[in-house]
Amino acid sequence: MPLQDVTVTIDILKPAAYIGFGKPLILAEKTGTSFLKNYKELDEVKVDFAESTTAYAKAKAVFAQKNRPATLSIASYDSAGSDVVSAMEALEKYYDEDWVFVVTSDAELTDQIAVADFVEQKGYKVYVAITVDEQSRNAFKVKGYERTIDFYHLITGEHPDAALIGEVANRPVGSQTWKFKTLVGITPIDVTKEELDAIHADGAIAYVTKAGIPQTSEGIVASGEYIDVMHGKDWIKFNMESRIQSVFANTDKVVYNSNGISLIEAEVTTVLQQAFQNGIIDADASGNALYTVTTKSREDMSVADREKRIYNGISFSYTAQGAIHESNIKGEILSVA
Repeated sequence: MPLQDVTVTIDILKPAAYIGFGKPLILAEKTGTSFLKNYKELDEVKVDFAESTTAYAKAKAVFAQKNRPATLSIASYDSAGSDVVSAMEALEKYYDEDWVFVVTSDAELTDQIAVADFVEQKGYKVYVAITVDEQSRNAFKVKGYERTIDFYHLITGEHPDAALIGEVANRPVGSQTWKFKTLVGITPIDVTKEELDAIHADGAIAYVTKAGIPQTSEGIVASGEYIDVMHGKDWIKFNMESRIQSVFANTDKVVYNSNGISLIEAEVTTVLQQAFQNGIIDADASGNALYTVTTKSREDMSVADREKRIYNGISFSYTAQGAIHESNIKGEILSVA
């Protein structure tokens, strides 16, 4: 985690019955000392990675999209070196930089799983992996990852993982689902309904044609949770930590009483209200935002926490806004008398 004095933890409860927030990171093999570098255009990538490399192809897929990000990052590793020798080590070294979604350019399945494990353990940011058969899909399915998108694609040389991030991730968080999205430069695969159902059952998505339109077949992570829910969760966490950290930095003293607690509560509420306006948080039938914020008074906190100047007395909950991904419509034909 970056150095900070604020930690926001969000658990998803299921009831019974940076410029944008989607900057990509590409993990790429390259001889020499590991580095992380930002790129604004494909010509800049070509300086460090030849057009024949997978890293260049991933960057090209990102920048080809209509809603492409302003910049992307590439982090290098050298499997024959002595510094950073794997995608996982590069990920660990650069985890706290300002990227949000990560793809691997030269990783085998075991390396992909190592990256997915690390992202899952961290509990924020998202990995997008490509799988090519039922066995590789199952490797992600059995883990039930909430922070890995499994993109099943059979066409060699195409990079739907990078294209997906390039097209969707930098749109306003909460404003769209990740299903139904058309990706530039990606060819739809030909599958039957039964085959597509099996792909979805494995927690994967694909790129298919429906009603003559090439599009992403679903918008889920490997666990079955929706990508926009996880993206919104990270947006709230990042913005809440940032705003409260700014309060600490810009206030001479956040006093340990109702006045200081109110300052923190105000920032929490501001972020949740913005999340509601963005479409991350749902509304009730009257149009009111479905979130709650609860605070404890100074007197409710333990003496040990007060002596250490730690306030753990604020919590919140919210209902994530859903989307319609499927519709069953029934009609009838009226006979003419």
